[in-house]
Amino acid sequence: MSETHFKGITIIGGGLAGCEAAWQAAGQGIRVRLLEMKPLRFSPAHQSPLLAELVCSNSLRSQEPDSAVGLLKKEMHLLDSLIMESALAHRVPAGKSLAVDREGFARFITDRITSHPLIEIIAREVSSIPDQGPLILATGPLTTDELARELGALLGSSHLHFYDAIAPIVYRDSIDFNKVFLGSRYGHGGDDYINCPLGEEEYRLFLEHLIQAEQVPLHSFEEPRYFEGCLPIEIMAGRGIDTLRFGPMKPVGLPDPRTGKIPYAVVQLRQDNQEGTLFNLVGFQTKLRWTEQERIFRLIPGLEQAEFARLGSIHRNTFVNGPECLLPTLQLKKAARIFLAGQITGVEGYVESASMGILAGINTGRLFKGRPLITPPPTTALGALAGHISRQPRKDFQPMNINFGLFPPLTGKVPRRLRGKAYAERALVDLKLWMDEEGMKMG
Repeated sequence: MSETHFKGITIIGGGLAGCEAAWQAAGQGIRVRLLEMKPLRFSPAHQSPLLAELVCSNSLRSQEPDSAVGLLKKEMHLLDSLIMESALAHRVPAGKSLAVDREGFARFITDRITSHPLIEIIAREVSSIPDQGPLILATGPLTTDELARELGALLGSSHLHFYDAIAPIVYRDSIDFNKVFLGSRYGHGGDDYINCPLGEEEYRLFLEHLIQAEQVPLHSFEEPRYFEGCLPIEIMAGRGIDTLRFGPMKPVGLPDPRTGKIPYAVVQLRQDNQEGTLFNLVGFQTKLRWTEQERIFRLIPGLEQAEFARLGSIHRNTFVNGPECLLPTLQLKKAARIFLAGQITGVEGYVESASMGILAGINTGRLFKGRPLITPPPTTALGALAGHISRQPRKDFQPMNINFGLFPPLTGKVPRRLRGKAYAERALVDLKLWMDEEGMKMG
């Protein structure tokens, strides 16, 4: 394929999302040029010259069909996912998780991509955004500084982020409302927050466990760049016994209506989605290990049985403010010929990143052919993710793993133990109907 007069789709980045996008576009009979900087240059996290390298973990998380991520994998399989084909072919024992032989997994994908007659791989570091033709940026969380500057100039630098500082999110229906109260500080804003009051003894116990908890060590390339307005909760706790009481846990202006008194400390939970099913712990960004987060945050009154849709994290990550920049089709609002795929869209996790590659590949192919672009139903896992990263513009947008809190609520009363099954059954019915309507073949 001649680069000068190339008639096809250009994809930058040969990770999971880029490979999925290439596979989907080529599957529509379209030529694809995949630009990947390896082996000429490696990011700080990569070592293998192979495409679709797994670097952080060999686990693709739960395979349970009634879990949100298990459902997403099932949907990807139906959409002819190359990543899922390789994962199932190279699975190793890991209980209910889908774990793979990383070398075999990446080699399988590399062989399938390199042998495809419509896909050309070009080893090149891209420092500027090509100025013509349909384009997919799938450069991942460690996008090079040069390309990030280009993207920032296109979108506006305030819409491009380089570090995650994420607070945990809990499901509303797992909160014990007998121990919390609703209200905003000084009554401004009505009952916008869920407030978890702590007495002095409860506060000191919480602080003790927080300070002693095990933290996740940062990678060598992840120099901690904490901002005073967004410090990890455990860093603040280590600065003094009352630091949190004068920071994110300050009780001022929040009298408990049941006692009429100001609690010793308060943890506030703020609504995180339109449906009101998810609430985040305000100011609780953290780099504690996930098991430690679950243990310690369940010491907070009202959260003893809390179920977490997302746990906190702090790490280097390049991603856009999706609701401000992206359409549900994964096109940039400012440049409709450019699509994003993978973690740069504002999703978390290998599976979620690959799924965005599928959607980007499908839609870029449709754009190339002059066909209407499509978005899966919001009741599906893929549609729920696309909705999360493209709706409700907000300044504090943060990446998210797939979870049922992103889905439209179920109709009627469904027992908690059966909700995952109900969400999954509804999603698969709607996905198959949608695929049939769009004339898409199932994998």
